[in-house]
Amino acid sequence: MKISYLNVVKWAALGVGLSVLTACATTVKPSYVSPTQYQAMNCAQLDAEFQRIQQYINNGIQPAKRTGVGVGVGLGGGWGSGGFGWGIGPSISVNMGQSSNTKNTELSRLYGEQDAISQAAQFKNCPYVPKRQDVKK
Repeated sequence: MKISYLNVVKWAALGVGLSVLTACATTVKPSYVSPTQYQAMNCAQLDAEFQRIQQYINNGIQPAKRTGVGVGVGLGGGWGSGGFGWGIGPSISVNMGQSSNTKNTELSRLYGEQDAISQAAQFKNCPYVPKRQDVKK
């Protein structure tokens, strides 16, 4: 079976497309924040802090809508095994990522703070334990 350069490019393009679609479907996971930093607060203060963070999320923090994608096409070469010649062939590289300074990072931190506040309220047996609402994309 002979593999043509066009087939390699088609499969690479399909792989890139599926990777981009999968990356866009990910949800933001909360970062860990220790609930002990909220132990000095009473139930009313915990609720007020939770609502302040939720208002901040609702008013401006939205998950990033794009993820950086880089595609490179080039030629690669090398020696065969056992010294039986060498060859040149096409190479395709795909890089996807997200900067560490994104709105997703901030949102993850805020979610972690809300979870820690909820745990602190539960530990103090508050009558109302606030629950986090994830931002919809």
